[in-house]
Amino acid sequence: MLAAPAVLWLLAFMVMPCLLVLSYAFFQRGTWGGIEYTFTLDNFAHVFDPLYAKIFLNSARIALTTTVLAILIAYPAAYAISRAPRVRQPMLLFFAVLPFWSNYLIRTYAWIVLLNREGLLNGFLSFLGYQGEPLSLLYTETAVIIGLVYNYLPFVILAIYSTLSRLNPELMEASRDLGAGAIRTFWRVTLPLTLPGVAAGGVFVFVLSIGNFVTPALLGGGRFQMIGNLVYDQFLTANDWPFGAALGMALIAIMVALLFLQARATSHASGERQGEAT
Repeated sequence: MLAAPAVLWLLAFMVMPCLLVLSYAFFQRGTWGGIEYTFTLDNFAHVFDPLYAKIFLNSARIALTTTVLAILIAYPAAYAISRAPRVRQPMLLFFAVLPFWSNYLIRTYAWIVLLNREGLLNGFLSFLGYQGEPLSLLYTETAVIIGLVYNYLPFVILAIYSTLSRLNPELMEASRDLGAGAIRTFWRVTLPLTLPGVAAGGVFVFVLSIGNFVTPALLGGGRFQMIGNLVYDQFLTANDWPFGAALGMALIAIMVALLFLQARATSHASGERQGEAT
């Protein structure tokens, strides 16, 4: 009975909306847009059209690049926070999540100010004596990746920090007592034991990045599409709700598969640690 509110919340705000969108995918687009309630599977077949498959792959590539960069930046940051004195760790975590105190759109617009040809970045390079053409970073794929990494970096830092902070320091001491140096201890003990946190943060960033449509629209300038923009356009521009629903369901299927694999990997790693402990 105690779980009833949570179950009702999930049914009302997760399951029912998804089922509603899924049902749209089995109907046809109306003559003037909207939905014509004639059963068809063409929308799902249309998802596998090479044109849209290319957008899916391009979105996956950008999301994967974002994920790798976020992990490479977040791991040293989380490691440094976990090794700081206990009394300072809350303050350092506060600074790590401080960007979340502002609106997502404001954070993204801030990068437009930073990256445009007359922006702060080019102004700083000019201040340092750079005499060449101003860098044209805005409205490029690089700008989109920078925006995604910046916006989702705190999630990865928190995920990795949670595993690092729970790590038994006696394991590192044992490694050093057995003759391993600091680098070997990190590669053979610390990193393997914190991989569940890396996987959790990575999957989180990948899932959020591949479906994002705000950052590609603002920092990409509409020059290329990600799957999130495609779904947005089908619902609000092309008025083709059934095909938009089919694209959305394909995106949800990818996300669910990734979360399932991450949960299995975490469960497997936990099982191995328990086995080693016993």
